[in-house]
Amino acid sequence: MVSNMSKKAAAFVPSVATMLPGSLTSQKRSYASSDETFYNPIMSNGADPWMIQHNGVYYFTCTTGNNVTIWKSDSISSLENSLKVVVWSNVNTTFEDIWAPELHYFNNHWYIYFAADVNGDNSTHRMYVLISANSDPLSKYTFIGQVTDPSDQWAIDGTVLSYNNQLYFIWSGWNSTTDKVQRLFIAPMDSPTHISGKRVIISSPTYSWETSGAAINEGPEVLQREGKTYVVYSANASWKNAYCLGMLTLEGTDPLDPASWVKTETPVFQSAGIVYGPGHNSFTKSIDGTEDWIIYHAAKYSGAGWIRSIRAQKFGWNADGTPNFGIPISPDLPVGLPSGEASQRTTYEAEQAATFNTRVVSHTYASGGQVVGHIDYADSYVRFNVNVPVTGSYTMYVRYDNGTGGDSTHNVSVNGDTARIITYPRTGAWTQGNIVTSNVSLKAGSNTITFTKGTGFAEIDCIQIPIHSNLSYGRNGSE
Repeated sequence: MVSNMSKKAAAFVPSVATMLPGSLTSQKRSYASSDETFYNPIMSNGADPWMIQHNGVYYFTCTTGNNVTIWKSDSISSLENSLKVVVWSNVNTTFEDIWAPELHYFNNHWYIYFAADVNGDNSTHRMYVLISANSDPLSKYTFIGQVTDPSDQWAIDGTVLSYNNQLYFIWSGWNSTTDKVQRLFIAPMDSPTHISGKRVIISSPTYSWETSGAAINEGPEVLQREGKTYVVYSANASWKNAYCLGMLTLEGTDPLDPASWVKTETPVFQSAGIVYGPGHNSFTKSIDGTEDWIIYHAAKYSGAGWIRSIRAQKFGWNADGTPNFGIPISPDLPVGLPSGEASQRTTYEAEQAATFNTRVVSHTYASGGQVVGHIDYADSYVRFNVNVPVTGSYTMYVRYDNGTGGDSTHNVSVNGDTARIITYPRTGAWTQGNIVTSNVSLKAGSNTITFTKGTGFAEIDCIQIPIHSNLSYGRNGSE
């Protein structure tokens, strides 16, 4: 379906949730089901994700621009409905463009490594580190200073490798101000905050899949298993569909010897289907420790540039011990919850909601095989009846499609209150789904959430409401 007009002209067979034109009304209560799966993205806006599982809890951070924010969650798929704390900001500093923070645990303290520039001048990007007051990842952090080797060149995306009881810092940087090809460097550390030796190049962009958009190696991330050490990194231009993941394998015994690192000749993770430009990832374990998961960002649609969202999927291992990341899972396909996680959301199907002057359309991507479309008129609505256990703020997940080629909106009201606007970025086609989120205030018991015509056109597949409010312990809210 290429346009809303073509949808209106198409043949239409009424479903159980719709009446014939002239009386397009359904008064059904919204059908609800416990959700044992989730759909990507896990965060509708974001880039450069870092996630670590510690003592059965996930801690997450990503690029926010002017601060370092940590999310705490007991579920990978419910990040946007989890406790969120700004642990450090650039207030009273000259720092801007704070990129790709990472959270590491050494000696009963947490260390946050991040890149920042001075007054918005990209050429001044360098790596910096914070230290926590104690073993709580959400405790107060103190700014320690720059993490640099003697060259003090442009540096971003720093991470830490622990190998044979020695720490190493790995980052993306320039050789000099006249050689700005982004390469991967490594240097020894004598503490989590200090580089103790000269840097060494371990990867330069040489293959066409690393250079077609721009010659870039960045976002190095360490992956270790059964005595083997890998560095998975992002290659090519982050604003292009060609952005992908490459991999280095430590074949020798000295990480400071460039000859010890062997590059895989082809990407290990790249665009596929309707997922474009996957990159800048991190790795984590399921709650019970039995599964390996990759967390990454990807463009929201083909050619979206830096308009990105955050995704998650399980990965496995090849017979030779190397990781097998497969291909990026389409946002149209459900993903099983990580092992050890309980269901976190209730799904309400739009085709089972109360509707007026709309039509049900069959789509294979839809969670129930159908969506509600033709929400095209001033009196059109889709009304969900949802139930929650306690009064509070909840993150509502709206699964939709928008094939218009631009943004569309709906007006959304809760229990008849003043409507707010939800914006739906384009999905590339009417047959492709995506997710947006919005915080809603709900009372204990029954609530109505009503979607009405806004600007442009969009179809609704379902909404999902978490089983916990944002203010529940260990979950959402913002401090």
